[in-house]
Amino acid sequence: MSQALELIIETAVPEKVEAVIAVVVDSVLSKLQLTPMGLSILLTDDDTIRSLNRQFRDFDEATDVLSFPAGDEPEVLADGSGYLGDIAISVPYAARQASAGGHSTLEELQLLTIHGMLHLLGYDHEDQEDRESMWHLQRSLLDTIGLQHVQPTEEAHE
Repeated sequence: MSQALELIIETAVPEKVEAVIAVVVDSVLSKLQLTPMGLSILLTDDDTIRSLNRQFRDFDEATDVLSFPAGDEPEVLADGSGYLGDIAISVPYAARQASAGGHSTLEELQLLTIHGMLHLLGYDHEDQEDRESMWHLQRSLLDTIGLQHVQPTEEAHE
């Protein structure tokens, strides 16, 4: 599958991150039987993600991942492709979560890419029913890419 992934790296990242993230994006689109869609992923630091969180969500704190959908429905172009939106991930935050979860930072970045993409596709975890649905799909996608042992930090502590 081919998609237009713009990966913007503003901080130190694990080796092979570009190739691994591209595989995750392709896997999510393929598993969900979606046409190729573009998106951008910003790999940044805690200060930048905190600023984005403050600006767009009124939370003055760092977080792991933020998603900015392109719209209510992804815009589909004449060739069948579309643009999902933008994801921002704090690599230091991901590293801390990976350490707490007992897996690598690269694996956490894969999880957060899946999580961010699900948000771009309209999934959320604001209430229990939506959360169970999103977490079930997230687990299935992690299984697809061979990361059965990786759990979201939020889920691991419940």
